Amino acid sequence: MPASTPLAKSATFAALPPVWPHDVLPANTTASAAAGRTLVVLDDDPTGTQTVRAIAVVTTWDVATLTAELTAAPACFYILTNSRSLTPAATRALHVELATNLHAASAATRRPVVVASRSDSTLRGHYPLETDTLAEILGPFDVTFLTPYFEAGGRYTLNDIHYVAEGDHLVPAAETPFARDAAFGYRSSHLPAYVEEKTAGRTRAANVTTISIDLLRAGGPIAVAEKFRALPRGSVCIVNAAAPRDIEVFAAATLAAESAGSRLLYRTAAGFVAARIGQSPQHALLAPTAFSLPNAHGGLTIVGSYVPKTTAQLTALLATPDLSAIELSVADLLDETQRGPALASALGAMNAALAAGRDTVVYTSRQLITSTDAAASLAVGRRVSDALVYLVQHLAVTPRYLIAKGGITASDTATLGLGVRRALVLGQALPGVPVWKLGPEAKFPGLGYVVFPGNVGADSALAELIGKLRSP
Repeated sequence: MPASTPLAKSATFAALPPVWPHDVLPANTTASAAAGRTLVVLDDDPTGTQTVRAIAVVTTWDVATLTAELTAAPACFYILTNSRSLTPAATRALHVELATNLHAASAATRRPVVVASRSDSTLRGHYPLETDTLAEILGPFDVTFLTPYFEAGGRYTLNDIHYVAEGDHLVPAAETPFARDAAFGYRSSHLPAYVEEKTAGRTRAANVTTISIDLLRAGGPIAVAEKFRALPRGSVCIVNAAAPRDIEVFAAATLAAESAGSRLLYRTAAGFVAARIGQSPQHALLAPTAFSLPNAHGGLTIVGSYVPKTTAQLTALLATPDLSAIELSVADLLDETQRGPALASALGAMNAALAAGRDTVVYTSRQLITSTDAAASLAVGRRVSDALVYLVQHLAVTPRYLIAKGGITASDTATLGLGVRRALVLGQALPGVPVWKLGPEAKFPGLGYVVFPGNVGADSALAELIGKLRSP
């Protein structure tokens, strides 16, 4: 296995061959629309919508809901599963139900589907459980691809090693705090070894195929498709990528292969979806007026994520003037005698500040409380998230905007706090930060809902976004 050591980003990228010279996005748009298939993205938290625009998201997966979506014959839609917050047993049960219902809806509408299991670009999540379950119900598949590249987050795969950009350094993913996640930690940055690690040796690193940067940039879609179409059924394949054109070329290859009869399954970060349907994330950026309501109330930001990037962004936000800041002590939320009074106090302060026109941030205390047991750590997270949901459910003032910081926080706020069943992705507030327009069934219909991932953006990004959304 190659050594996983930090690299200088600028020098490393300068040494790579030039990208494939042809823009494949227009052809991807045409091929995706003409294929007669719908790409269904199963998103384990709502941040996966961070590269697309004008795409629907549903939060339920009964047969009637899926049939309604497929009847419209879209090129793509998302299903928000929030499975990253669940135990393995609950995740498997969810995917069995969802895949069974999706098969039924596809048969009823005669609309074939292609499935992408969208998860974290820093490799956290229920892999291979989710892809194994999908293959059990919807398979067999010729190839399962791992494509964790995500440009806006600085996630790159080079020589089969996955990196996280920190300034001008490319840090192997296993050397970052993400790899020490209590529920989804890992040791290997080398993705074939990561597959072996996560499959407990069922799939050996030596048997994992890879699509190289050289092939993507010199061979183009036809050469890439020829390589993976020659693989034995059931193969696992890693996709290297260091620029948007790389993932766009790979997406073009998948469209060609599927048209020729290949059945492919994707475990992917957000970048692949936009490339597959021919959208450029840069064209999805929105002006603040596109998702801020014209009322006199304050805007609300809810921060639940604990990753270091979120804490740095929260610190910068709290240093800005004219902001109402409400801290929720996690220790109090986990203490049954203190939980009720803490929530009542926070709710009163939140409603008063918003009614007075003050932009408000509600955030959990920064001391991370976990357990060495993954299930217990998830349970702690659930209790904290339930508290944030309670505040949103009892919110008496329509905020001018609503930002949820962190994937699980954003998912629970949307589905449990706001009652969202279907939303439309408008675009991005910032690169990698999607905005949803809430449907008529939601607590605040038509509200612009900003899903701000925990690990995206500069330290100043959250403060800068709220500054743009400030009341006159």
